[in-house]
Amino acid sequence: MNLELRVLIYAPTGKDARLISQVLSRAGMACVICVHPAELAAELPQGVGAILVADEALTADCLKSLGHFLKNQQTWSDLPVLVLSKRGLDSTDMRDRYLALGNVTLLERPVQGLTLVSAATAALRARRRQYEMREIDRRKDEFLAMLAHELRNPLAPVSAASDLLRLPNLDPARIQQTSEIISRQVRHMTGLIDDLLDLSRVSRGLVTLEEARVDVRQVMNEAVEQVRPLIDTRRHRLAVHVPPEPAFVHGDQKRLIQIIANLLNNAAKYTPEGGDIALTMDVNRTEVIFSVTDNGIGMDPHVIEHVFEMFSQAERTSDRSQGGLGIGLALVKRLVDLHGGRIAAQSDGVGKGSRFTLTLPRTCAANAMQAAAPADHLAVAADGHRLLIVDDNLDAAVTLGMFLELAGYRVMVEHTAEAAIARAQAHPPDACLLDIGLPDMDGIELAKRLRAAPDTSRSMLVAITGYGQESDRQKTLESGFDYHFVKPIDMDKLLGALSGLR
Repeated sequence: MNLELRVLIYAPTGKDARLISQVLSRAGMACVICVHPAELAAELPQGVGAILVADEALTADCLKSLGHFLKNQQTWSDLPVLVLSKRGLDSTDMRDRYLALGNVTLLERPVQGLTLVSAATAALRARRRQYEMREIDRRKDEFLAMLAHELRNPLAPVSAASDLLRLPNLDPARIQQTSEIISRQVRHMTGLIDDLLDLSRVSRGLVTLEEARVDVRQVMNEAVEQVRPLIDTRRHRLAVHVPPEPAFVHGDQKRLIQIIANLLNNAAKYTPEGGDIALTMDVNRTEVIFSVTDNGIGMDPHVIEHVFEMFSQAERTSDRSQGGLGIGLALVKRLVDLHGGRIAAQSDGVGKGSRFTLTLPRTCAANAMQAAAPADHLAVAADGHRLLIVDDNLDAAVTLGMFLELAGYRVMVEHTAEAAIARAQAHPPDACLLDIGLPDMDGIELAKRLRAAPDTSRSMLVAITGYGQESDRQKTLESGFDYHFVKPIDMDKLLGALSGLR
C-alpha cells in the first residue's frame, strides 16, 4: 500500500464508513477507516492522499486533530478534504469549520457512488501533483547544495594562496607558484559556475563534457592541490603513487579533477585526524585505475550498497558532524558514468577504512597529443600599441592595466564613459577594452560613439562583461565590438585577440 495515496475515512457510524470504503476500494483506492479523532491524528503523519469526513463528525476534537496537521503542512502540501454534507446544513458555524480545513470539496448527501469515486479520484490526482512539487523543491535544494559543495574545493587553495602572499620576504619563485595556483583555481571555479548556473540543464541531469585527450597525471596533481588544505588541516599523511610512464584518457579534464578531488575530500572528512590516505594510479593496456584508500571510519555492508546515492551521508554519520550535504559521491558516480568508467566502494567494516576504485578507458599513449606547455603571458611582443581600459571597478581596471603594461602595451585607464571619450579624442587608442556596466553610459552606447568618431572608428573594441549568454554576445557584436570576453578574463585569449593589432 502506498501510504501517501491513502484515503482516510472518518464517519460517525461504522456502517457509513464501511460502505464508503467498499465503493472506493472497488475503484482501486486504498482506504483506512478511523474510528476516533485520536486514530485520525495518528494516521495523518504516516502519509495521506485525501481525507473523507462527514460534516457531523467535525467536532471540536476532530477539528483540533486535523487543524494541527493542516496548519503545519509543508509549503508544497495542500491536503484535499472531502466533506459529506447534509442537505440544508448551511450555518455560519459550519462554514467556519469548512474554512478551517482549507482545501475542502463539499459532497451533498445522499451522494451517488459515481460522484464519490470521481471526487476522490480528482482529489488524489491533485495530491500526486503536490508530491511532484515536493520533488521539484527537493531538486532545487539539491542544486543549491551542489553549488556550495562544488565551489568549496577550488576556494580552499585560493584562500591558502592569499594567506601565503601576506607573508613577508616571500621569494619570487614562491610568489610565481602561488600566483599560478590562484589563476588555475579561479579558471576552474569560473567553469563550474558557468555549468551550475544553468539550472534547467542540471535539474534534468544534462551535462555536456568538453572532451579531449587528458594527461591523468596532471589530473591527479590538480586534484591533490585542491584538497591539500583540508588534508593538512586534519594532519593526514597523503601518499601519492604514480607510474613513470604517461597515461591518457579521453574526457573532460575539469570534471576528472572534480572526481578525484571529491574522492580525496571524502577520505579526508571520514578519516580521524592524523590518518593515512593513499592515492594510487595503475595502468594496463586498456584502462587507467585510480584508487583512494584511507584508514578512516569505514562502512557497514548496507551503507556500501547506497553510498553513491544522493544524501547517503546521513547513513554514515547520523549527527552529520563531518559536514557537507551528502552529494559528493553521488556526483562522482554520475560523472564517472558520463566518462564510460566504473566506480566501486569497498570496506571491511566500521573502523576499518575504505577504498574507492575508479576505472576509466585508456587512450593509447602512442596516439595521444602531448599537452601544450602553458603560454607565457608576458612573452607577447606588443609593439607599444596604445590601449584604453574603461571600467568603473577601480581594482579591476588597475590590475588589468598593470598586466597589459607588463606585456608591453601603453595603457590608459578611465572609470567613466565621458572621461573615456575625452581621453580617446586626445590620445586615440589602438584598442578599447570596455566594461558594459558603466555608471554614466553603458558600454554598448560608448562603443557606438567610439565607432562614430573619426579618430576611433578603426580601433579594436573589446567588450568585458559579466554577461555571457548568446544574446549578450550578439548585442555587443551588433554594437560594433570585435570581441566579447566574460569576467574573469582568460588572459591568454585576450592577448591572442590583441595580437591582431599588428
